[in-house]
Amino acid sequence: MATKRNNTYLLRSARRRRRRQRRALARDILGLLFAAVACWGMYYWLNHWKGDSHEVELSAPGGLKLSGSLEEVKMPEGVPQQIVAYPGFTVNFNAEHHVPNYVVWELTADECKGSEPRLKNFFEDKNVEGCPTLYDYRKSGYTRGHMAPAADMKWSAEAMRASNYLTNICPQAASMNSGAWSTLEENCRAWAMRDSAIVIIAGPVLTDRMPLHIGKNRVAVPERFFKVVLAPYVNPPRGIGFVMPNSKVRGGVHTHAMSIDEVEEITGMDFFSALPDDIETAVEKENSYPKWQTLK
Repeated sequence: MATKRNNTYLLRSARRRRRRQRRALARDILGLLFAAVACWGMYYWLNHWKGDSHEVELSAPGGLKLSGSLEEVKMPEGVPQQIVAYPGFTVNFNAEHHVPNYVVWELTADECKGSEPRLKNFFEDKNVEGCPTLYDYRKSGYTRGHMAPAADMKWSAEAMRASNYLTNICPQAASMNSGAWSTLEENCRAWAMRDSAIVIIAGPVLTDRMPLHIGKNRVAVPERFFKVVLAPYVNPPRGIGFVMPNSKVRGGVHTHAMSIDEVEEITGMDFFSALPDDIETAVEKENSYPKWQTLK
């Protein structure tokens, strides 16, 4: 009789264990299903949800309404891009050509008053794919030409050091680098002092053939360089563009001034699309270097 009771107890205990195990398994399965549904929902929301149909408008100084950032550049399809944010400027780097697609920064009047000394040394950025080495430029016949000038970064030791990363550098002919290109950089600082702040975008014209290369990494030698400048906080806003050959620039800076529209056609890039359409149209068709030089 005792044995029968023991057997009955053991059978009941086994059944209770199996029921607990089934309930635990069911909870685990439901938990996994819930987690899977939650992950799918988050993925769908991040990739498909658009919110309302209106762009977020940002107010810039002076009351200008922007639908994004003035430092955003729309690139042609298929161009290799790495966005690298440094103190003071942003580089869109091209690992295939080992030079930036463009460099963009805002330069304010206060930043022009800095006193940080320039550095003699240049640096590789090992975190950026395709960054050139110091050896690529040695005995190449070309200078290390800044896109965002070191003199624009003298307001900060970190920004000054960042300006000497080789991701911000292109092979430039010495006559261009220390000639008209340098003069244009000085002009931009004067314009920033006058207009409180300007946005500058500069880089090589990568739509050219570029048959020349330097160094073991075959850093592309651009045939031309561009620069576009926007004064967004004056009334009305104004802009101007430049394209210069990578050689002695004959005729001076003013002979290579053009509209931003013309620079966009040459480079395939779209600048300052955050501006209201009517203002963007007006700003980008301007081509008046004397106006930029003489305005107070």
